[in-house]
Amino acid sequence: MIRSLLVMIFALAGLSAGLAEEEERSKDLVTALSSDMVSIQSNFTGTEIVIFGQASHIRDNAGDEDDFQLAIVVEGPPQDITTRRKGRFLGVWVNREAERFQNVPSFYAVASTADIGEIAHRNVLDEYSIGLNHINLAVSGVSNVALSDRDDFRRAFVRLREETGLYSERETSIEFLTDTMFRTKIPLPANIPVGDYTVKSYLFNQGELVSETQQILAVAKIGFEQVTFELAQNYPLVYGVLAVILAIFTGWLAGVIFKKD
Repeated sequence: MIRSLLVMIFALAGLSAGLAEEEERSKDLVTALSSDMVSIQSNFTGTEIVIFGQASHIRDNAGDEDDFQLAIVVEGPPQDITTRRKGRFLGVWVNREAERFQNVPSFYAVASTADIGEIAHRNVLDEYSIGLNHINLAVSGVSNVALSDRDDFRRAFVRLREETGLYSERETSIEFLTDTMFRTKIPLPANIPVGDYTVKSYLFNQGELVSETQQILAVAKIGFEQVTFELAQNYPLVYGVLAVILAIFTGWLAGVIFKKD
């Protein structure tokens, strides 16, 4: 009985010590968003969010091998996206091979205090999907793309997303306001998809993750745009019928207005 009681006491003491250590580690990094909601209206042309926070002792060892490094990743809701490659067929350029990437971020942006490759080992960057070269781009089980060409499709996929502003990698873009307080800006283009975005911040020391935080950023349509979006998503048949009726009515009205005598 006494032995069991002693074991329980030591176990509780160890648990308390572990919780205290975890709580202390969580204090190493604190982050917040300038806004947790982005509203999309008909005149939306893009915006940007500001991520700011404090990282304890991040500059205490500036220039030392014990430097701390920060990486901030913003990811949009996952989507299935197909990348196609054109080829000549009977003298005409047509879509040929296609690769379908499953559950990939619809939006991806990363900001860091140093070059991505200098923050941590490649395996760590792969595990946390930090950097465009370390995103997990899973392909579908059915594919007509040769294994030797899959790297080309991956590079093309990332390049096309970068060109539309949906993917970006902004190394050394985190600005320090004081020795420990920082901020960075993440641009959001006009074509961002709606949904819940995750904002993950990572604090590394000598390549080892020592602290991380996560916030949710909501991107949503409001007003008439929200009504039409929800109608198209939830009731596509009704949306299609209404669109046809509106097109017919608009055409008839234009004919009446511009009718020549």
